[in-house]
Amino acid sequence: MTRAPLSLPGRTVIFDYGEVISLTPSTADRAVLADLAGVSGDDATERFFAAYFAHRDGLDQGTAGVAAYWRAIAAEIGASWDEARVHELWAADFRSWLSINPATVEVLADLREGGTPLALLSNAGADFGSYFRHGPLGDFFGAACYVSGELGLLKPGADIYLHVLADLGITPAEAVFIDNKESNVAGAEALGITGHVFTDPDKLRAFLTSLPEPAAR
Repeated sequence: MTRAPLSLPGRTVIFDYGEVISLTPSTADRAVLADLAGVSGDDATERFFAAYFAHRDGLDQGTAGVAAYWRAIAAEIGASWDEARVHELWAADFRSWLSINPATVEVLADLREGGTPLALLSNAGADFGSYFRHGPLGDFFGAACYVSGELGLLKPGADIYLHVLADLGITPAEAVFIDNKESNVAGAEALGITGHVFTDPDKLRAFLTSLPEPAAR
C-alpha cells in the first residue's frame, strides 16, 4: 500500500500495544518459556500457558508484582522456581513481546508525519512503562503512555478510558481507539470513542483514512 502522511484534524489516535504494535510471541518464544519453566509434553505445556494467562490480570492491574505472578503460576502447576529462574522467566517473557509489526509502525510514523496526536494504552505490567516511554516507541507517544499496571485499572473498564481522555484533555468524540480485542474496543465505544478492532495494518490504514472530522465542540 502506498504510504502518505495521515492527518486526522481534531482527533487523537490511541493505540493498544500487544498484537497491534507488537507481534504475537512466536512458537520459539513459547518454547523458551516452557523450557525455562521445566515443562514438556503437550499436556504440561498447555497447563503452563493456561496458568500464564489466568494470572495475567493481576500483573497487568498492578495487584501482583512480577515475582508474585510467576510464583502463582508455579503454585498452580506444581513447579518450584528459585529467584534466578523467576528472573529468567520474566526476562524471556518480556523479550517475547518486544518484536514489533513494521507495517503498524509505518502507520504510526505516517500519523506523526501528518501531525496527528498519538497515545498508547496497554494492559501490561508496570515493568513495561519504561520501555514504552524511553524505547524507540517513545518518539511517537512521549508522555502519553498509559500502562494499566501503573494505573491500577484495566481495559475494558470505563475508568481507564476516562482517565486517558481526562489526561489528554480530549472528549470521547475526539478519540480513536485501536485494539486487537473486541471487548476492549466495545468498552471504548460505549463511552462514545470511535473504535477499530485491529486485524492488520492495511485495514487499519484504510479505516483511519476513511474517518471524517469530528463535530466541533
